Amino acid sequence: MDRADIVDQSFRERLAKGTLPGGKAASGPLTNSEAVAVFRAQCLSRNLDRRSRKMQAAGQGYYTIGSSGHEGMAAVAAALRPADMAFLHYRDGAFQTMRSAQVPGTTPAWDMLLSFSTSMDDPISGGRHKVLGSKSLNIPPQTSTIASHLPKAVGAAYSVGLAKRHAPEHQVLEDDSIVMCSFGDASSNHSTAQGAINTACWTSYQSVPLPLLFVCEDNGIGISTRTPRGWVAANYEHKPGLKYFHADGLDIYDTYRVAQEAAEYVRTRRKPAFLHLTLVRLYGHAGSDLQQAYLKKEIFEGWEADDPLMHSARLLIDKGVLTTDQVLEIYQQAEDQCTRVAEEAVKRPRLSNAKEVMASLIPPARTCKASNGPSEEAREKAFGADYKQLANPQPMNKLLNWALTDLMLEHGEIVMMGEDVGAKGGVYGVTQKLIDRFGPDRMIDTLLDEQSILGLAIGMAHNGFIPMPEIQFLAYLHNAEDQLRGEAATLSFFSNGQFTNPMVMRIAGLGYQKGFGGHFHNDNSLAVLRDIPGVVIACPSRGDDAAMMMRECVRLAREEQRVVVMVEPIALYPMRDLMEVKDGGWLSSYPAPDRRIGLGEVGVDGDGSLAILTYGNGRYLSTQAAEDLKAEGIETRIVDLRWLAPLPVEGILAALEGAQKVLVVDECRTTGSQSEALMAMLHEQTDLPHARIAAEDSFIATGPAYAATMPSRTSIAEAARNLWSTS
Repeated sequence: MDRADIVDQSFRERLAKGTLPGGKAASGPLTNSEAVAVFRAQCLSRNLDRRSRKMQAAGQGYYTIGSSGHEGMAAVAAALRPADMAFLHYRDGAFQTMRSAQVPGTTPAWDMLLSFSTSMDDPISGGRHKVLGSKSLNIPPQTSTIASHLPKAVGAAYSVGLAKRHAPEHQVLEDDSIVMCSFGDASSNHSTAQGAINTACWTSYQSVPLPLLFVCEDNGIGISTRTPRGWVAANYEHKPGLKYFHADGLDIYDTYRVAQEAAEYVRTRRKPAFLHLTLVRLYGHAGSDLQQAYLKKEIFEGWEADDPLMHSARLLIDKGVLTTDQVLEIYQQAEDQCTRVAEEAVKRPRLSNAKEVMASLIPPARTCKASNGPSEEAREKAFGADYKQLANPQPMNKLLNWALTDLMLEHGEIVMMGEDVGAKGGVYGVTQKLIDRFGPDRMIDTLLDEQSILGLAIGMAHNGFIPMPEIQFLAYLHNAEDQLRGEAATLSFFSNGQFTNPMVMRIAGLGYQKGFGGHFHNDNSLAVLRDIPGVVIACPSRGDDAAMMMRECVRLAREEQRVVVMVEPIALYPMRDLMEVKDGGWLSSYPAPDRRIGLGEVGVDGDGSLAILTYGNGRYLSTQAAEDLKAEGIETRIVDLRWLAPLPVEGILAALEGAQKVLVVDECRTTGSQSEALMAMLHEQTDLPHARIAAEDSFIATGPAYAATMPSRTSIAEAARNLWSTS
């Protein structure tokens, strides 16, 4: 017999016999009408769980993680405002059903059963996932099964205070709102949770406003691994900058009282708090989980005997709010409603093809206020001494700095964040003087935690900002890649385009950096970025291109709500010369602020019959090699991809018209590199003979051999000769 049916039967029998579990008397500010509303939400959540399990057993529903045992979250929802953004734990069905009761016109049973059955009519994901979430309820969809939503909750909370000082055009959160995020006791041990909570404490310790309520739902177990008794309290009760609250999650009166106190503390003090709820888990981890395989029967039967619905019923009856018959009537009404609605929900159409599935992969465009750019007076003031140098040729790092200055002047919602981006001006000087020009509100020096940097950006984008997080080195991204893949890039997909987090992430990356680094400061693989659907990847090779591409990246984020990554080649930041020392061949002038390079627009130098298809450092080295080849009578054209994702196929093919052969030059490692896709594209869409040269499948060394594993001017020329000489 399904444990859900056993729990249901036990509730009915013990209610009828009057043998409900004992406990404290009802006390606190929860009114009678509010208590009934909370109980209704609990009953609806419980029966939604039961119905989803039956749907799954009948092949009409899909993977589910139930909320049974965590119905106390309904009381937490009652203590908050619907305007308070909520990033929910996957067991928070009761929170969503209660918040629905606070917002007129919502249909929680219908909406959630459509999600359980993966119907295209599901109002949050459009049938892409069984997920909690609602645009009207201010609940972004959360598909994480760990705690990867905590960093963005920190970012969203930080944005509330910042928006009061610098209101973005597309602001979402109210000035006095708070942000709530919930998670399990097992997830609280995850490095992502630890990092996010540490970041919140670090921020609060400096008296920076951060209205964030962490809610830890402690049921004492993570899948099959028990949480040591007292661990959560011991870990979080005395953290600096974090106020600790505890409530009995089985008691709706106690939970509401403490949650209200915690929310009031966060709202008035603008400081983070940690609400620790003790709960139970019913039925096991997920729909297919058989907890009897790893737990003694008396353990889960003990949890079932502490069914929170029985505790709520006892409190309501003892207080005289409801009679036994009225309790049963509310419970039965919820079951009847779920049964009736489920019969209709399973009939609704489901996604059936790739086009339908991918329809929300790219966020929808939005209307933004028109801008004519900053005035010359504003530019002269901001640039200071640099203003007179704008016409002089400069290296990439300087031109990027000027482009960022113009963009931040033009768009007040742009905020940059990262390690050392402010006072130091970045490791390579790209953000120098920006903190003097725009202040610490918009140039945020963060703590050393890449997950928190990206989470800050994602959360701020939820509130209308255009964040530009910086990751100091490409290899450091691996510390936080789930924030990009699992959170930022999936949000539009799983919300059917209703929630977005536009951003431009800047990464100093790739190889050829002399005298500094090894594999952590030089990393020549972009596979982790290219693997993420929907993300735009830009990679400039010259300073003027970098400035114009950065403008397009910001436009893509601001107007098209895209997640964009600009990979800035470290070795080309200071590059001045091309063929000889002091020839200034790689310097360029700053392009006018209204000039940009559009997404998919490739660069072409020359019109020779041998095309060299490349990007980044490859363009620089290929330009050198082209001079050597020209002396031998081999005329080339260099096609700079500029945009690595989506691959600019149309632009590439147009640039290859008239070419006879194509050499792909890829500075990234042979396995998983762009060259694999380019070679496949050339094979499938052209008849041109083609070859490639790419880096060895190796990490990068420090010292004289820093470039030994990658293409060079000499090896590129040799590969070109070999290709050109073959018939």
